[in-house]
Amino acid sequence: MTSDPVTLPPGMPTLRVVPMPADVNVHGDIFGGWIMAQVDIAGSIPASRRARGRVATVAVNAFTFKQPVLMGDVVSFFAEVVREGRTSITVDVQVYAQRNPHELVTVKVTEAVLTYVAVGIDRRPRDLPPP
Repeated sequence: MTSDPVTLPPGMPTLRVVPMPADVNVHGDIFGGWIMAQVDIAGSIPASRRARGRVATVAVNAFTFKQPVLMGDVVSFFAEVVREGRTSITVDVQVYAQRNPHELVTVKVTEAVLTYVAVGIDRRPRDLPPP
């Protein structure tokens, strides 16, 4: 694993979080499960907006951990809708960590693709509204 410095994508992140001490494993890295949960939250935001309501995660199509997330990192999640079906919304999530505040370094730590389905009050799939 190399930690080639990169820059954040343009625009505002969908979600920005600082992991806490309870989120680290025995080696001092942030648990992968914590990152996965944050990715799901970040992906659900544009999916919910597009669905104009409740969505449920139905698939994690791809998930790649590229670099560890460390204590003290500021983690930014950039999420965008990349595909729509009749009831489903596929979202691409790119995750970056910014570390070393004295000489700021940004690294891409995770990338994922998730699929959500729009659900009604009965929690059953419903058609997406027109864009």
